[in-house]
Amino acid sequence: MTPGDELAPLTVPVTRTLIVAGAIASRDYQDVHHDAELARAKGSPDIFMNILTTNGLVGRYITDHFGPRAVLRKVAIRLGAPNYPGDTMTLTGTVTAVEARPGGSTVHVRVVGANGIGHHVTGTVVVEIPAEEIR
Repeated sequence: MTPGDELAPLTVPVTRTLIVAGAIASRDYQDVHHDAELARAKGSPDIFMNILTTNGLVGRYITDHFGPRAVLRKVAIRLGAPNYPGDTMTLTGTVTAVEARPGGSTVHVRVVGANGIGHHVTGTVVVEIPAEEIR
């Protein structure tokens, strides 16, 4: 693994169920994440995904790639275009730095999640990888 390596993309169908379940699981009861009528009244065309669900999907993307023993040390993300139901978000990642350490490596990954209207999420993840998980 070296800087410039690309992670395999992960395609996530953005369903109404995913949006609502993510909001409930993270105890985010804002109406724009579960009530389409109230979301429209507030100027949105539909309900949209909350940042905590997005953060969880970014974490899943990284641990799916690096293995179950990978430890997320830092996740810094910024939201852009909303994730609306019926769209698809594709997460991609690029390794930007690798630091060897006893027992493994610390890897920095630039992550982008794009949907049909633009970049939903951009950010960086720092992950510790045990030596036996390094590919």
